[in-house]
Amino acid sequence: MEKKGLKKYAFVGFTWLFVAASTVGIASWQGLHSFVFAWVVNFLLMTAVLSYTETFQPPLQSSYFDTKKWEAGGTVYRWLGVCVFRKLLVWIGWEKLSRASNPVKKNREALQKLEYQTRQSEFGHLLIFVVVAIFGLLVALLYGIRASFWLFFLNILLNGYPIAVQRYNRPRMRRVLA
Repeated sequence: MEKKGLKKYAFVGFTWLFVAASTVGIASWQGLHSFVFAWVVNFLLMTAVLSYTETFQPPLQSSYFDTKKWEAGGTVYRWLGVCVFRKLLVWIGWEKLSRASNPVKKNREALQKLEYQTRQSEFGHLLIFVVVAIFGLLVALLYGIRASFWLFFLNILLNGYPIAVQRYNRPRMRRVLA
């Protein structure tokens, strides 16, 4: 394996090791049922997933990312409050921060990159959603359903809605690209 490739694996490996150790540390310090654990573990997992997706740039060509018939018009997502969530992102400044680091240019290549970033973001949030849901189920089994509230609540807020936003936005981008 070439040296550059080895550095990539080492970077991602050390990042994931840091995330795992930090997760164990936060769980020991605050407990699995605390708001602090639920909040921090989501952001630690985002760090781990970003280290992978930004380092290796996986193609993410699965049919999973294609728009399904039931979501084509976006009605389901609007009913679930995705438009309100998008306005919340603008209100808290996330959209401005995001656009500052990834400005949108008005050309085909930039739009293709933005469409890829929706798949990348959705993939990351989906992985985190699954991991946090597993934590939530374990906490519910060990300590009761009330103890897992913060894990499930923040999982929906920090991962479920961002997945829905990407699935809501991507079909419009693909129509423009077509």
